[in-house]
Amino acid sequence: MNRCTADTHQSEEQGIFLPPAVKSVPISVLKQSGLLQALAEGPNGRTEADPSAEVLQAQEEWEAVESLQSGLVGTSAGHVPLIAFNEALQYFQTADLSECRKKIQPTVQRRGLSAMAHFFFGPPRLHQQLQGERDLALAIAQCGLDNNEKVHMRILQTIYKKLTGSRFDCPRYGTHWEELGFQGMDPGTDLRGTGLLGLMQILYFVMDSRTLPLARDVFKLSQHESQNFPFCVMSINITRIVIQALREEHLSRECNRRQQVIAVLNDLYVATSLRLYVIWKTQQKTISDSGFVLKELEAFAKKKPKQLLRYLEIYMSGRAASVIDGGFQHPSSSSGVHSPDLNSAVGNSSKEINFTGVCDPQVEMEGEARLI
Repeated sequence: MNRCTADTHQSEEQGIFLPPAVKSVPISVLKQSGLLQALAEGPNGRTEADPSAEVLQAQEEWEAVESLQSGLVGTSAGHVPLIAFNEALQYFQTADLSECRKKIQPTVQRRGLSAMAHFFFGPPRLHQQLQGERDLALAIAQCGLDNNEKVHMRILQTIYKKLTGSRFDCPRYGTHWEELGFQGMDPGTDLRGTGLLGLMQILYFVMDSRTLPLARDVFKLSQHESQNFPFCVMSINITRIVIQALREEHLSRECNRRQQVIAVLNDLYVATSLRLYVIWKTQQKTISDSGFVLKELEAFAKKKPKQLLRYLEIYMSGRAASVIDGGFQHPSSSSGVHSPDLNSAVGNSSKEINFTGVCDPQVEMEGEARLI
């Protein structure tokens, strides 16, 4: 049976301290070997008729640890293998997502002058041959986490292992998910508004060898003593920004140029994560700044997605210093691009965005996009 490091931490939090030799042995084996029975034996080696309260408490704690072990995913067949992004995507391409497709809202509804201005002066419409891929991405965003779907569980396990460096599976529920930046012991509760697409984009982030170093840098920064933030919740908020940019057709031009949708969504997600990393690190942001930072990221991703993707291209080309050290201000001497001031981007409003959750997708009028 594979063991997750989170099990050990949780055991210690509950006051259960296992000797090194014991920690590597399954609880059931310990029971069979009589080690637990020895806890109830008196000083003379005989079992007392009425075990003490301490012994009863110890037995209950051992049973609690064993019950946690039974929650491991895939332990009956050994460790859960990692899953690549393309393999997971192929699963969704062939899965029955008919119910999810009924819920999608491909574009934001506009009325009156707003609709007319968008028609004449807005971005081009997404090519018809790409609309199926767009709808697939939005359907994945409507798909909830299912414990009975092996691919869903493999995605979770892969994210955990790649971020923590663990070789072992971890329980489906537990405080170890909070350490990765989810809000509670069940990651599924944080996927409102992004569905499995929120996990798929984290999977892409950690499984692509080009982006994994950046993913680990962002994750490391999220655990900083003073600049910490919930990594996975922040990531899900970025996915929500990407979804909204797609629905508002800000990405149509780039998708049409590349004849791809999901690849553009993934690149914009990574590019926005890179911008988050630079802003957070260089401007010494803390969790109290998260609402303003997210709003700046949303405004920039919608207004200048091509520029964000260009920054990512520069970063991937090995010129990371020109992006990070320059704080996104001078990626090249010829671009003349300057990063807008954070305060001017969000205006003079003192209203902060609630960072504790992710909203359900709604049909929003232009200019009303918001993060909750």
